[in-house]
Formats: sequence, C-alpha cells, structure tokens
Amino acid sequence: MKSYILFFLIIAMTIIASSCDDEFSSSTTTHDIDLKIGFPDDIDPADITDAIVTFRNLSSWQVTRFSYPSKGDIRLLPGIYDVEFSASIVLGNGNDAVIRGVSRSIQIVSDATLVRLTAYCNIITDDLIISEVFFTGTLQNSGNQYYGDDYIKLYNNTDHIVYADGITLFESKFLTTQKLDFSPDIMEEAVTVQAIYTIPGTGNEHPVKPGEYILLADVGIDHRNANPNSFSLEHADWEWYDVSSSPGNLDIDSPNVPNLDKWYCYTNSFWMLHNRGYKAFGIARIPVDKETYLKEYRYSYDYDLVTNAGTFPMSQTAYKIPNDWVIDVVNCSVESEWQWNVTSPRLDMGWAYCGNINNDKSRFFKAVRRKLLYIADDGRIVLKDTDNSSVDFNSNVTPSEIETQHTLIGLGQGTSQIITYDGITPISK
Repeated sequence: MKSYILFFLIIAMTIIASSCDDEFSSSTTTHDIDLKIGFPDDIDPADITDAIVTFRNLSSWQVTRFSYPSKGDIRLLPGIYDVEFSASIVLGNGNDAVIRGVSRSIQIVSDATLVRLTAYCNIITDDLIISEVFFTGTLQNSGNQYYGDDYIKLYNNTDHIVYADGITLFESKFLTTQKLDFSPDIMEEAVTVQAIYTIPGTGNEHPVKPGEYILLADVGIDHRNANPNSFSLEHADWEWYDVSSSPGNLDIDSPNVPNLDKWYCYTNSFWMLHNRGYKAFGIARIPVDKETYLKEYRYSYDYDLVTNAGTFPMSQTAYKIPNDWVIDVVNCSVESEWQWNVTSPRLDMGWAYCGNINNDKSRFFKAVRRKLLYIADDGRIVLKDTDNSSVDFNSNVTPSEIETQHTLIGLGQGTSQIITYDGITPISK
C-alpha cells in the first residue's frame, strides 16, 4: 500500500469558473471547507502545476472551480457535492503526467467540513485510446431490437505509429448501476472483467498511423441485409467471434473480417456489449501469455445480495486485469441509473451514457464518442483525453458509422445528413 502525504488546506481560492453571485452573498449562509489531499509518496506537491479543485453541487449542478494552492477559505452553500482535483507534473524521468483525485457525494452541512481526496499519478499514455462505443444497437421496423451491429472504435491520438498487436478489449464484470461491497475489494489494484478479446500479432504486424481509427465489431457483415435500419460493418478491422455451445444461439463468423483472439468470456453462446451500457469498457496490454493469464489472474470474491426476500451471501469468481496494464477505459450507463464507477478513479474519474432512463427507447441508434480537442497544424484530429469520461466524451450522440453511411438515426427520424468529428462538431467541407 502506498503511503501518502496528507496536505491540509483551509483555502479560499481564486475562482476560475464563474458562479452565481448570490451563492457568496452576505445574505446566504456558506460553510468553509477543510480539504486534505493524499499524494503518492514520490510526488512533491510543490512540483505540481495548473492545479484545480472543482466542486459540483449535485442538486443545482452548479460548478465552482478554485486554483490550488492559494490563500484564504473555500466557502460553499450547504449541499451534496462531487469534488475533483487535477494537476500537471513533469516527473524526474521527463515524462509528462497528470495527478487526479475525486470524492463523491460529500455532504457540506457545517463549517470546517472535512473533504478527503486521494490523488493518483498517471503518465500521459502514448498508445491507442477508445474513441467511440456503440452499445445500444438499432431497431427493426417492428420496434424490436436488432443484435450484432454494436462496435468499439480505437484511435491513434499520438503523432507517431502505434502497433495494435496485443491490444486487449475487455468488459467489466460489475455493473455501474448496482453498487455492492465486494470482498476483497481490489478496485485500486485491478479491474474485474468478464470478457477478454485480443488483437493478434507478433508486435509489428498492425500499424496504426497518427489520426487513424481501427474498428472492432461484434459481427463484421453488412447488417442492412437483415435489418434495413442498420448499417454495414464488413469494413471492420476485427470482429469478436464466439463458438457457441447453444445450438439455438449461434454466432456469425464473417468471412471477410478477421477474428480477435478470444481469451475468455462468461457466456456459453456469444458476447454482445451490454445494450444499456451498464459496464466499463476498456483496452489493455497484457504482458503475459494467455495460458499464464488464465491460470494466475483469477479473482474470487464475496458480497451480500439484498432483495425484498432478504439478504443472501454470494460468492463468485471472475478475472482481473491489473490497473497498470490498462491503457484506456470508459464507464458507461443510462443517465438516471448510474450509481458508481467500477474502476479506480486512477483509470476513469467520470462516466458517459446513452438514454436518460432505464429501458429508454430513445437510446437506440446512439453512442458515446470522444470529444474533439483541436485540429493539429498537419490536419490530424486530436481528441480529448483526461481520464474523465464525463468531460472527455459526448454522450447520447449519433454513431460515426451511421453518419458516414447516412443510415437511419432512429425510427421515424430519417437518415443522417451531417458528418461530425465527435457527434457534435460538424466536419467542414
């Protein structure tokens, strides 16, 4: 376990983002905050730059940001807040890194309310990132869901070639919509997963140029042949294919799209992305072979399942991927159903969503897509990547494959006419 330097702050910091004037008026009672940040023992707080503390009121959604450190007191209205800390640092080896921490649902009801944050240091990744997750699927004319056209896109956000060989796609075991106390709790160590598929290759077979995408599909066929409301995925780079042991639930193996190397999946039929996104989806580079991984990275855990009929002790097993192996992850949900992230804040401090309520029919034909940050001088698209899916992704937007193929954006809503960088920002012609 890391040791931490507890940095005690009673600060009134320079307000960076505007907030309502009456929040701090003399006629309104506000409370001062005692903030303690736990830094990794190899980080000197004096070396950090661009440090910001953000308070988000969960009732009013008012966001107030303060610089760090500064002089004085932080004073806020009573309420329940999510608190985030972010900063930059250059490590001793010259690597650029970010330091982040988050504490959620903090009740501020009196003066000297104590807020504790554990800060994590992450080297800025020099690898592929997740640019889009299309998990909702499309609908048939009958209104029934069509299956098999879900996909994930990866993107080379760097300025050099990255080889996709060995990139592992995974889905979390735990649900973002059901917060449980798992024992032992290994979230600060690893992600608990239930599906693992790897891009094959020896290390330099699959180059991805700067600004290029790769498409990982459920089924790499032209889905319009089965559902005119869908689109084609026969141009996918890889697909995940499962040999099903259930004769009534067979997967489709596209002859034109190569298969990912399946390491493990919980189902005996075929895997699809959770169609409401109640999972975390991620990519990793696993530094051991498949046989070693399946033998040494099993995780057994216990929890209590609370139902109307009573509380039942449960025991299960799954696989785990150490956080140090994870390249990128996005926690997903339906907007009203999210309860917690099923990965460490070190990996993702936020979450993205499709649909506003459970079983929301409007979620179909929607995706989560990473935001455009800027366009480089050479024309390369640079996407936002702060390890906070709430700010990095546009939620509930039209998938890129629907845009580029000008297919249906929803039952009775016509076809896509606009192509965007990120589901929001139009591409200028």
